[in-house]
Amino acid sequence: MYCNSMSYFVKYHWISRRTYSKIPRQLKLKYDAVIIGGGHNGLVAAAYLQRAGVNAVVLERRHVIGGAAVTEEIIPGFKFSRASYLLSLLRPQIYNDLELKKHGLKVYFRNPHSFTPILEDNKGQRPRSLVLGTDTAENQRQIAQFSEKDAKAFPEYEEFMNRLVDAIDPLLDAAPVDVASITQGSLSQRLKSLQTLRPLVKAGRTLGSQLPKYYEVLTAPISKILDQWFESEPLKCTLATDAVIGAMSCPDTPGSGYVLLHHVMGELEGRKGAWGYAEGGMGMVSNAIAKSAMAAGAEIYTEMPVEQVLVDSSGKARGVVLQDGTEIQSRMVLSNATPHHTFLKLTPKEQLPVDFIKRISQFDAKSPVTKINVAVDRLPNFVSLPNKADGKPLPHHQCSIHLNSESMHLLNEAFDDACRGEPSSRPMIELSIPSSLDPTIAPPGCHAISLFTQYTPYHLRDGQQWNEEEKNRYADTVFDWIEKYAPGFKSSVIGRDILTPPDLERVFGLSGGNIFHGSMSLDQLYFARPIATFSNYRSPIKGLYLCGSGAHPGGGVMGAPGRNAALVAVQDLKRAVF
Repeated sequence: MYCNSMSYFVKYHWISRRTYSKIPRQLKLKYDAVIIGGGHNGLVAAAYLQRAGVNAVVLERRHVIGGAAVTEEIIPGFKFSRASYLLSLLRPQIYNDLELKKHGLKVYFRNPHSFTPILEDNKGQRPRSLVLGTDTAENQRQIAQFSEKDAKAFPEYEEFMNRLVDAIDPLLDAAPVDVASITQGSLSQRLKSLQTLRPLVKAGRTLGSQLPKYYEVLTAPISKILDQWFESEPLKCTLATDAVIGAMSCPDTPGSGYVLLHHVMGELEGRKGAWGYAEGGMGMVSNAIAKSAMAAGAEIYTEMPVEQVLVDSSGKARGVVLQDGTEIQSRMVLSNATPHHTFLKLTPKEQLPVDFIKRISQFDAKSPVTKINVAVDRLPNFVSLPNKADGKPLPHHQCSIHLNSESMHLLNEAFDDACRGEPSSRPMIELSIPSSLDPTIAPPGCHAISLFTQYTPYHLRDGQQWNEEEKNRYADTVFDWIEKYAPGFKSSVIGRDILTPPDLERVFGLSGGNIFHGSMSLDQLYFARPIATFSNYRSPIKGLYLCGSGAHPGGGVMGAPGRNAALVAVQDLKRAVF
């Protein structure tokens, strides 16, 4: 099917480049709350603040809202989810509270979920592949190609992991335990703060006598856990990709099990574990949240970069200074920027404790990710599951397509390359084709492809820089590998957009290029996110809160940090603690 991409051009959804509103507003000089950054968490925070009667304004430095959850037309006629690209982790309460369907969010559900083609010489036969979805019997049939034993064990494994998900899930919707209040507050404060222990106690009850086994899942290398359950490498590696995606770690890294868990805790419209594509791209998720916030009365402005947080002589946040020198006064400030950017660039250092600055500086934000967005004039044609004559999408085109995922040692080797400062010679590739379900993002017959690849270090070996030559060399390596699985892919390419870790930092403000605002390692979760003494969204500056993915419960398009931070800020406002 032929695609004439240049005959289609869809403009951005923006009504004005200065304000996201049907009726242009004038930025005021005083609000109850200023939110720095219009990423999805900042927008969620604005919505909840406004619903609580706190007059809120969102100030976004770019021309488009959404942060990493954004839709951009990089190549004429193709709308890309330029950074984040899948929806599942958005908290159900936020989905319902903010009435996102009413505000235009439409989701295309994916089933099956994953497709792992295998590069192999199968004695003259077509190479095998592993396709997993919601049908248990079909999953077992697929797995049995590689191991009958694993096919029998798989339903029990899923039940085991789902129990852990059920235990941890409630922890995502509340601030971590307030250790300081429990140990240092007045007697009444201590008693009240003990209520924050309830989610932890409930989690322990859910896990019951199997708590030691689940503790091992959270702390051990995911390779150890998967080896206990399965013997077939394609199955183990397919599952292991969720344990390392976005993380500068490998299956042999201790604690990688939690990252896997983080990616299987999703739910969409009541469907547990469901993943989907937002119609129009991930920017439409952010747009729906923004519309909900504005319907409540919040204001949202683009091209309004914040230069500094205003702190008065008593050490309280009193607003922000824009890049053009304009001062916006407020009773509180919530930052959707990363911990590094919030506290090392936006906040006056003389107002922060030296130890706090040191610990924020040590917050790990290393990233292995290079995102490549590709426009093609036809669907990839995989050797293991060939296309039909009509060239229309098949079920496996809907999936997360895992390439170079035949065995876990391939992921370990790719990780080792990056640890030496070299882009992986055989990178892990997660290929998604959202246009296989969503016809609005590419011209007829054409497709928009998302390549989430790793491992690529932020700093290259021997002082080399990520210049255009290095970026294209790595992208060529990625395309060469895709060609092995789907011959003809390279000749189908119309254009590509390459975002290395430094590019992700420059374009989206992701420190280190880290999609989670910081590593999701065990030493940077719950009590310790971003640092152990400030894990409850508050900061050493009274009235300054962290509402982005650098706060609990972390990254992904969840919205939980934004909602939780807003609720904590409203609580403080009612108690008049600043």
